[in-house]
This record gives sequence, C-alpha cells and structure tokens, in this order.
Amino acid sequence: MKFPFQNVALIGKYKSPEIAGSLLRLAAFLSSRGLSVVVDSLTGEHLKGNPYPVKTLAEIGNTVDLAIVLGGDGTMLNIARTLSPCNIPLIGVNQGRLGFLTDLTLDNMQDSIVAMLEGKFVTEQRLLLTARVLRKDVEVFSGSAFNEVVVHRNNISSMIEFEVRMDGEYLYNQRADGLIISTPTGSTAYAMSAGGPILHPSLDVLELVPVCPHTLSNRPIVVKGSSVLEILMHRTSDIRVRFDSHTSHDLQLHDKIIVSRHPQAACLLHPIGHSYYHTLREKLLWNQTL
Repeated sequence: MKFPFQNVALIGKYKSPEIAGSLLRLAAFLSSRGLSVVVDSLTGEHLKGNPYPVKTLAEIGNTVDLAIVLGGDGTMLNIARTLSPCNIPLIGVNQGRLGFLTDLTLDNMQDSIVAMLEGKFVTEQRLLLTARVLRKDVEVFSGSAFNEVVVHRNNISSMIEFEVRMDGEYLYNQRADGLIISTPTGSTAYAMSAGGPILHPSLDVLELVPVCPHTLSNRPIVVKGSSVLEILMHRTSDIRVRFDSHTSHDLQLHDKIIVSRHPQAACLLHPIGHSYYHTLREKLLWNQTL
C-alpha cells in the first residue's frame, strides 16, 4: 500500500445513474485537495460531462494508490476480487442496503475521507478464496470469491451427493441441497442465512455450512484458513459452483472442486474508531429494545 495517497480511483455501483451526483461531488472535492482522480469506465458511462480521465479496472489496478467505492456490498465484493491482486486499498461509501463492507455514508464521507487521507485510518486485511474445477484432472474453470464458494443444486434438480476432504484427509460424505465454503466476511451473508456462525473478519478461518442437509447431524464446521478443501461430486443433476453469486460453472459427475485461500488479501480502510461489533448491532438490529 502506497501512502500518502496521490492517485485515487472512484468506482460507482454498476448501472446506477443515481450515484452520478455524489461521485462527481467527491471527485471535485478530491481534486481541490491536489489529488489525481480517475473514474472507472463503467461508472463513467453514467456521468454526463465527466471532466475526469476514465480507465478500465485493469488500468486502475496499475495506476492508482487508492480506490473509493460508492455502492453496496455487492459492488465492493466485485471490486475487491478485481483489485486485491494489485494491492489497492479500498474505502467503501454505502449507497446500498446493508453496508457491511461500505461503512461510510454520503453525509460523512468527505470529513471521513479527509482524515483518512491524512493517515487517520484503520487497515483491515480480509481473506479471499480461490477455487478450481477439475474434470478428469484437467482444470476446466477457476474463480475467486470474497464471500463464499457455493456448490448447489438448481431449483428443478434433486438433492446432491458429495465427498469433502480437508488437506487430503477424508472429512465426510453428505447429501444436501448444497455446501457453502465461506470466508469470515461471508459469514454474515449466505452462510448466516443457512445457519452458520458469524465470524469476526480478523479470524484466519473458513467455515463449511451445509445447505439443507439430509442428516441432522451434519452441522457447520470452522477450519483453519490455510486449509485446502476438495469436494468430489458423487451425484449430480443440474448442479453448479458459484462464486459470490457473480460467476458460476456447471458441474458434472466426478468433478472435483479445490478451494483454498487466495494468495492476496483484500485491504479495506476504515475511519479511526471503526468497530465491527457496532456494524453488527446496526445492521442486524441488535440495538433495538425488545
């Protein structure tokens, strides 16, 4: 991470014209402080009269010191997967619904960003996943995920059967609607909805959460973050593997999915005083009086 920041990219929620005003105000504010500002090319399509240079995400990864994302958690997930290999730190401004990852608001973003540009920020490293699909020992697909890698059946298919190995050791066979391999970041997403525990994002762990398992003794399990997980498909019918609900690949009988920690982590920057537990209280409504 390069600091102090000199070159900043602004990235807005995909296909959302309503972010134009907020983004241009932020761009003008940063420019007035002497920073070089570029705009993501997809975002630039919705900025009429945009005076700032436009670059693709690939170009941004090679030219900026910092990326500020205006959108929701889904936008941040996509940008983190793309820019984390380039060691670009990310700041999130929430224009979505929940905002677990985008903790600044439109009201406080300028004051918060000024302080962060002066070095008053907290750095947080978030674990990412990478997964490969092997068919007869040949890789046919690969992808990365910030939240989770999910093996699941489609609506019209029957229950699937699969075997799970961890670091080469047999763990279990399972019949279920699917299996979620989640990072701590993803523990408040699909994994939580399927009954998995909430994990603090600083933990170096993964969680495996079965989706509607046929046997009630099949429960979520938390394993070390360096674990290499192998999922062997024993019974498939219209089954796929999905990465953060962003990309997917159809699976066949005897396909093997190998899931492990991505070599690069996502770097998130937060204002001084940021608290994950405050975020949980606010987003999950734990602070409401019963």
